[in-house]
Amino acid sequence: MGSTIWVLLLAFSVQIYITTATTDGRDYAALRSLTDEWQNLPPSWTGADPCGDSWVGIECTGSRVTSITLPNMNLVGELSGDIAMLSELQQLDLSFNRELTGSLPGSIGNLKKLKNLILVGCGFIGQIPYTIGSLPQLRFLSLNTNGFTGHIPPTIGNLSNLYWLDMADNQLEGPIPVSNGSTPGLDLLIHTKHFHFGKNKLSGTIPSKLFSSDMELIHVLFESNKLSGPLPSTLGLVQALEVVRFDNNSLSGSLPLNLNNLTNVHELFLSNNKLSGPLPDLTGMTSLSTLHLSNNTFIPSDFPSWLESLTLLTIIMMGSIKLQGQVPTTFFELPHLQAVELESNQLNGTLVIGTSFTNQLQLVDLRNNKISEFNDAGYNFEIVLVDNPVCMETGKADKYCQLPSRKSFYSTPQKNCVSGSCRSSQITSPTCTCAYPYTGTLLFRGYTFTELGNTAPYLSLEQALMKFFQTHQLPVETVSLSDPRKDQFQYLLLDLSVFPYGADSFNRSGISMLAFAFSNQTFKPPKEFFGPYVFNGDKYEHFLDDKKSKNSSIAIKIGAGVAALVFFLLLMLAGIYAYRQKMRAERANKNSNPFASWDSKKSFGDSPQLKGARCFPFDELKKYTNNFSDACDIGSGGYGKVYRGTLPTGELVAIKRAQQGSMQGGLEFKTEIELLSRVHHKNVVSLLGFCFERDEQILVYEYVANGSLGDSLSGKSGIRLDWARRLKVALGAARGLAYLHELANPPIIHRDVKSTNILLDERLNAKVADFGLSKPMGDSEKGHVTTQVKGTMGYLDPEYYMTQQLTEKSDVYSFGVVMLEIVTARKPIEHGKYIVREVATSMDKSRSLYNLQEILDPAIGLDTDTIPHGLENFVDLAMRCVEEARTDRPTMGEVVKEIENIMQVAGLNPYAESASSSATYEDANKGTPQHPYGNKI
Repeated sequence: MGSTIWVLLLAFSVQIYITTATTDGRDYAALRSLTDEWQNLPPSWTGADPCGDSWVGIECTGSRVTSITLPNMNLVGELSGDIAMLSELQQLDLSFNRELTGSLPGSIGNLKKLKNLILVGCGFIGQIPYTIGSLPQLRFLSLNTNGFTGHIPPTIGNLSNLYWLDMADNQLEGPIPVSNGSTPGLDLLIHTKHFHFGKNKLSGTIPSKLFSSDMELIHVLFESNKLSGPLPSTLGLVQALEVVRFDNNSLSGSLPLNLNNLTNVHELFLSNNKLSGPLPDLTGMTSLSTLHLSNNTFIPSDFPSWLESLTLLTIIMMGSIKLQGQVPTTFFELPHLQAVELESNQLNGTLVIGTSFTNQLQLVDLRNNKISEFNDAGYNFEIVLVDNPVCMETGKADKYCQLPSRKSFYSTPQKNCVSGSCRSSQITSPTCTCAYPYTGTLLFRGYTFTELGNTAPYLSLEQALMKFFQTHQLPVETVSLSDPRKDQFQYLLLDLSVFPYGADSFNRSGISMLAFAFSNQTFKPPKEFFGPYVFNGDKYEHFLDDKKSKNSSIAIKIGAGVAALVFFLLLMLAGIYAYRQKMRAERANKNSNPFASWDSKKSFGDSPQLKGARCFPFDELKKYTNNFSDACDIGSGGYGKVYRGTLPTGELVAIKRAQQGSMQGGLEFKTEIELLSRVHHKNVVSLLGFCFERDEQILVYEYVANGSLGDSLSGKSGIRLDWARRLKVALGAARGLAYLHELANPPIIHRDVKSTNILLDERLNAKVADFGLSKPMGDSEKGHVTTQVKGTMGYLDPEYYMTQQLTEKSDVYSFGVVMLEIVTARKPIEHGKYIVREVATSMDKSRSLYNLQEILDPAIGLDTDTIPHGLENFVDLAMRCVEEARTDRPTMGEVVKEIENIMQVAGLNPYAESASSSATYEDANKGTPQHPYGNKI
């Protein structure tokens, strides 16, 4: 009897999952297989619905899992072959999980839609499966810094869409595969831009077929392998090349003369080989900045005069290549020269550096040559002449006759921080904040400067990192770089610490986004200093969300046990009663309840609680839209389509119809019905009704004729908004939001305030629209509600983003961004620039128009002699709305009052209609406005 009950309960549980889950059943099973293999899973991986329960690192489209992004999550285990069940997967990033081990399953070749496979810095071993060549859409393949062995699979040559190929720092061996008859090879990857194969055990000669003039390669990195034979002349055919590394191999023979064709190469590494023949004349390589030719067996030659023609040279390493004669004084006049290393040659005579050398020069190393004289004029850079005749006199104590002591020459300075003020396990940031930073090592495979004493590259890198984090709205306060050093492979290494914003540690989402920026190479370092790089993230043990989960784990376990017992007892007692009443209740419900067919499980909850909205029959809506004809189609989006309809009364309506199977639309559908049916304000778009017959999800709105504020600001709608009209639109939108916050019952936080969700009617009155992400505030949620972060990048409140605590002030921040859009007509993030930061940086209150003339939209009246009245006060108000701390922002009610005051000072009536008719705005009716519902449904 007991076993029968448990079987029934299991079947019941499965049925509950099937009817309520957002996630496709196959995808759920595949993820569960991963959880069985892995330890240290994120705490959020406990729900039964990965898509609907927002598992960290899981992204879905509809019900299908399309991305798994879990870098630096401290995962332990192996990658299950069941990963192949995720047939819609487009991205897999498990980087920097060093305890992810085992082999890469061959079934990964079944992921036909995979575009990015990123497994940097894990512990994978064994052969790379040949099935990896069966991923037709793959663009990014990074398997570097693992323990892979065996040969490079020649099937990789089938990946015709591949952009990035990185297999460096493994144990790969054997020859470089090229095509041969029916066998593919790397030579077929003509559109790939990156070949990164350094630090392996590849052997044999470099096939001449590997390179061709059709290739688009910019990086060819085969350093530190066991390659032999000559460098093929076909390399000179790949004219897009920028970085070439074949150093630390066993290459022999003469260098091909057509290397001079590589006019875009700025870094050439050929040191530590067995290259012979004459030293090549590289005059044609006019972009060359870094040249490494040391430790080869070229025939003896005089100091090459052609070096002086390469005016971009920065670093020259030509030790032990049998150079002889005197180093000309004019050589040191190269304008960008920083480091010269010519040790262990036969250079002789008098060393004359002169006075016209570049002020960037940091090092001249001529140890172990035959320099007989040198006139030290007190140079401020390092000169090394150890083991030259000039230093062999007994008792010679000149500084240039001593070996230099190499030190770490850079560390991000702190702002007079008090030492010892942090807890022992915390680190002090450059801004004196105690925190647990995300740390790791940046390893640059190419660079165009010497690390000795030159701080400019590191400052530039810090600025680039912060700009990237701010532009992408990552929760970063500051960064710190330290201990620049070169290893035996001539890589430049830098320690990086990234400090969290607004907390002492990062949550898992924050770490995932930071690590992904490096593993996916989204962050690009300053090109003038740095070439290709790889990042190795350190283990992070202070996840903010893990702390919270540990504090509540005991209570959760106890509660779960009690709840399970109660559930079991109640289920047994209620089962018989529910079965007897089912048919009677359904018949009664159909007769008395218009929502009887509402599927609560499929549609995310109980039937909507409505006030004033009408339930439209589906057949009527078909009639109003001429059977949903294309002629009535006025917009579309991921949710579905919007049609213009005409009611029997002649009233125009906008009919928003979800596409079949839109599960996300089901949640938005219910939210908009419930919220919009209970709000009634002239500045909030009105919901007239809905339809949910025949598995349809349809909303019926009032028709808003003139598109969105965003369309007008961008020029898409054909409506020109002068300063007075922009003030009126801002006031209307602010009144709508103030109503939602302060007068609606219950209060509502919109959560997606942006210019495309502010619609303009026939009189240019603003109406707040699109309540799919909105959140009602119950009595128990006064102050804030903790919820998953949702919204639109560029408008997101940073405090909400970091704390997940949603308040009305989150809408205020978003509205402040809209206000800045109103005065600039720029998108929040445009060309990598964030509008809030741009205005804050340029703003100077001591100057006219706050010195914002370059940013402001000329259409507001800047081309006239009169400065728009109230513009500066409007900008002040906008900047108060986007204060980082929510306590420093005004309420929407205060925003309304201040805009009203601005209008009155400008001589405008804040209570007048925007326009008497559509004919009053510069022939706007002649254009073809973009309909508001076409941007986001």
